[in-house]
Amino acid sequence: MLEGILVDLVPFGDRFWAKNQVWVNGPSTVWASAGDVMVLSRASVDRWRQRRQETDNGGALIFGVQTKAGTPIGDASLNWVSAHHRTTEIGLSLGDPAYWGGGYGTDALLLIAEYAFEWLDLRRIIVETMALNERVQRQMARTGFTFEVRRSAYWYVDGAWSDTLVYGIQREEWPGRAALVEKIGLKPHPEPEA
Repeated sequence: MLEGILVDLVPFGDRFWAKNQVWVNGPSTVWASAGDVMVLSRASVDRWRQRRQETDNGGALIFGVQTKAGTPIGDASLNWVSAHHRTTEIGLSLGDPAYWGGGYGTDALLLIAEYAFEWLDLRRIIVETMALNERVQRQMARTGFTFEVRRSAYWYVDGAWSDTLVYGIQREEWPGRAALVEKIGLKPHPEPEA
């Protein structure tokens, strides 16, 4: 378990898969999948889970994001980890909108970035988001990621084309999780009412 201020990162197991159908059929998927709205049945989610297990998650390291009280609220992943180049891309999705904007996603981001740099000894992390996602853009600025690339009209979202934005951070630019927690002022607070 990776322990944070508001969340912990834990193995993405049964408790998270049980919530996954609600999450992928909810508003978080629009943001996490750049507008690719899904409607998945329980059977579809079960097949998805089986395929991921059979393919070793496609090379991704996937964590469940849970509150300090143990409530599953989303997932955080390191995708396309390259041991040779020592790079990865972070994926992060909070499936329950009640936890958006309260620091839960930022806490999860800091935990998984620390894991990538300190435990896996990676040298570079990227995060990609659509230009419509202002929340992630603010998060990148707060956490020291640098804007690197804009790809025009990359995603088709809600009937219109949206650019994709790529942010990155090098190991030598990473001030450390503790320094960022202090800079941001991340503090424990009561969880939203369910």
